[in-house]
Amino acid sequence: MTATTTAPVAAPDVRSPARPPSTRLRAWATRAPLLPALIFMIAVTQLPFVATLVISFFDWNALYPDARHFTGLSNYGDVLTDPDLRKSVWTTILLTVAVVLASLVLGLALALLLDRRFKGRGVVRTLLIAPFLVVPVAAALLWKHVLYNPEYGLFNGLLHYVGGPQPDWISNTPLLAVEASLVWQWTPFMMLILLAGLQSRDQQQIEAARVDGASDWQIFRHLTLPHLRRYLELGALLGSIYIVQNFDAVFTITSGGLGTANLPYTVYQSFYQAHENGLASAAGVLVVIGSIIIATFALRVVSSLFREEVSRA
Repeated sequence: MTATTTAPVAAPDVRSPARPPSTRLRAWATRAPLLPALIFMIAVTQLPFVATLVISFFDWNALYPDARHFTGLSNYGDVLTDPDLRKSVWTTILLTVAVVLASLVLGLALALLLDRRFKGRGVVRTLLIAPFLVVPVAAALLWKHVLYNPEYGLFNGLLHYVGGPQPDWISNTPLLAVEASLVWQWTPFMMLILLAGLQSRDQQQIEAARVDGASDWQIFRHLTLPHLRRYLELGALLGSIYIVQNFDAVFTITSGGLGTANLPYTVYQSFYQAHENGLASAAGVLVVIGSIIIATFALRVVSSLFREEVSRA
């Protein structure tokens, strides 16, 4: 009886073959239509920022262009130590925090209202979204002349009807006047984000809590509010990105006076009124850096929301 030997079988080559040239050409042909948009975006956004960054290192007054010279980081030191600029930074922080918090609270209340079914909900939702669709300058003009004007404004008209005082709203409460117009404009945005969060809740979990005898407040506190945490963070971050850079309301309502000059308005003053190109560029770069930091957190929150929705699906 002879032994039979079996020749070893060679293992198949599992390495992926190199992509043929035709595949690479097809991939580039697919991306080619996007190249003009990418080039345009870089030319419009990144090149001006690079130019601003370069100018921020120079002592450059537009009235004396021949006297410009390189100063390194001294402009940034001036921005961080100048009393007026530091005050504008504090005003920017105060304005941002007040507007974002008030918009979130009002947006949450309106989102809870629209999450219920009632007759005419679609019309109410459209009307509540309308302020966010108004052009920012037009919204600021609306508040300045239609509502705040001490002679023919709506607020003083209502007070006159009930026999109340006739205050000059902008002169008496300038920062609050700017904040109110921004809250009116940004509350619908917060409402939409939070309404989307409310409608993504697990209804079976809520019904189970009701069957167990939980009250509406307990359901809101222990189920709804934890579920909305990511949406609240997203609304706060996106709102902060805009309010930090807001210029329209401050310029239109108060012209930066009465202690309402925020950092963007101070940049405008340094550039267009004082003609200090280097100082204004340094302040603008700091605004961009702050916005990038906030946007980074916002992108992380958005990514986590997408991951949660995918895992839930």
